[in-house]
Amino acid sequence: MLFLCLTFALSRVCLAQKKSKTIKTGNGVIFFDDFTGNKLDRNKWNVEVTGMHVNNELQAYVDTASTIFIVSGAAAEGAKNGALVLRPQSVPGFKTKDGQNFDFISGRINTRNKFDFMYGTAEARIKLTDGSGLWPAWWILGNGMWPQTGEIDIMEYVGEKDWVSAAVHGPGYSGETPFVNRQYFDIKNDVTHWHVYAVDWTPDNLDFKYDGKLMFRVNRHMAEHYGKWAFDNKKYLILNYALGGAYPAKINGVTEPYNGMPASTVNLIKANKAKMLVDWIKVTKNH
Repeated sequence: MLFLCLTFALSRVCLAQKKSKTIKTGNGVIFFDDFTGNKLDRNKWNVEVTGMHVNNELQAYVDTASTIFIVSGAAAEGAKNGALVLRPQSVPGFKTKDGQNFDFISGRINTRNKFDFMYGTAEARIKLTDGSGLWPAWWILGNGMWPQTGEIDIMEYVGEKDWVSAAVHGPGYSGETPFVNRQYFDIKNDVTHWHVYAVDWTPDNLDFKYDGKLMFRVNRHMAEHYGKWAFDNKKYLILNYALGGAYPAKINGVTEPYNGMPASTVNLIKANKAKMLVDWIKVTKNH
């Protein structure tokens, strides 16, 4: 995510990596999950627990069924085989293992050490809740130091339901990256509806596509105007649900009751209505 990468630069990404698995399902598909079980498949996914804290975000990431769970039937809201739900919760005074206090907990999962890939198409069908200062994201991160091994933000939403953004980070083009673009949706088909968010990753291009339509492209020549091309190494998948902090605050200007998140969104979270549903995720090796 925009700004979020600092977490990895300071902590986990720099650790030695285990050999990741490639999941083969035929027809070029090397990773697939449509969340058909009754709980998250831990053979595919890790659940992150907060260590470092960045971006002035408001949530602590925890491993609990109240923030990360699978639904089916009517609760899946149109996802036929079930859906993953990431749902932040209001837990005033929650204390993390490193002694910090947060008023909210949330979920973040990744495939680090379990699945990574280089070149192909990564896509996910996602439905979001409208709410200023909510910050769910679907992205891909390199296994090594950030930003040298690159970051691909396929979808970030910061609380304006008519658009989501895609971004690219690497050495010389990270943080307030020059490579970011928004996709504006039709008023009748905003982020509260299902959309497929994807990136086609080749040795020289990153083509971002929403619902099959190209919305942004970054190529090697563009990146090397600023620094080294950081997209010739394996990367793993991430889904997370952040709250408030630097990016949302920059968009909405809210400072009370929380940085980047107004009272209306706090009430949304307290009512268990803020969530990201993921119908499926697929990675296809096509290069």
